[in-house]
Amino acid sequence: MAITTAMCSSFKSELLSGKHDFDASTGHTFKIALYTSSASLDASTTDYSATNEVSGTGYTAGGIEITSNGVTLSGTTAYVDFQDATWTSSSITARGAIIYNTTSDGGVGTTDAICVLDFGEDKTSSNGDFLVQFPVADASNAIIRIA
Repeated sequence: MAITTAMCSSFKSELLSGKHDFDASTGHTFKIALYTSSASLDASTTDYSATNEVSGTGYTAGGIEITSNGVTLSGTTAYVDFQDATWTSSSITARGAIIYNTTSDGGVGTTDAICVLDFGEDKTSSNGDFLVQFPVADASNAIIRIA
């Protein structure tokens, strides 16, 4: 099994069909779910699934809601950033994550995968905070960029 960082192919198609809204004030609701090293996640991932999702103290299946900071245009690159995600007082081990849209729109479901994140190795919290810190929000580093 493997987790590979990627923007999901289904998301690219759905984005061009107008099925995802990242506007900070009126947009859709997004979540991030954590996965074990047994998960198989990559660009072909289409939806959130509980298969090989982490479990442990402080973690609920489906993950947690994350807030979009909205869409920004810098030169010819548009990008989206999210506020960091924290599971407080948790005891969990995760190798990766998916970000997914929980808002049904235009016929699309409520578990539509946007991107897959590979942490590069297992990350663990032991009765502490498990933090997913998103990169700098700019045209070169933001988690979702279209150039």
